[in-house]
Amino acid sequence: MLTVMLECNDDEAELAQTLAALVPAAVDGLVRDVVVLDHGSRDGSADVADAAGCRFLTDWDLPEVIAAARGEWLLLLEPGARPLNGWVEAVAEHVSTSKAAVRFSVARDHRRTFLQRLIGKGTVLEEGLLMPKGQAGATMRSGMGLEQLATAARPRRLVAEIVPAWAVRDKRQ
Repeated sequence: MLTVMLECNDDEAELAQTLAALVPAAVDGLVRDVVVLDHGSRDGSADVADAAGCRFLTDWDLPEVIAAARGEWLLLLEPGARPLNGWVEAVAEHVSTSKAAVRFSVARDHRRTFLQRLIGKGTVLEEGLLMPKGQAGATMRSGMGLEQLATAARPRRLVAEIVPAWAVRDKRQ
């Protein structure tokens, strides 16, 4: 059903956290494959991806990767982001009843403060993005990354919550 896609660059610990959060969906058969698009990592990101059974690509063109995706839906995430309890059911229900792209809701305990929102702009993928593979394929152009693809989508909001990657990084610093 789903192909999960992440872009990373020296995100070994964050990648491990995100992949661990995907295990229940893989066990339930919701996640068919996971693709990690690398930007020259020098840490153990490749080893983490390999141990989790992911495809780890160091030389890639996003339209080709999307065309080769096994799932009919794509879930785009940042390394470190963790969907919270109940996300598997919410995503399964959404993909069976809708064709619209959706974002997760940021977990209440991990929302940016007013000052953080004022000072720094978040990334487009901090809330994840779930979209049909066909929609992604129609939007894609060679040379694009996941962030540009997510910018082109017009998603609704999914009831499931996510801990964004920035919240994980802030706690570690």
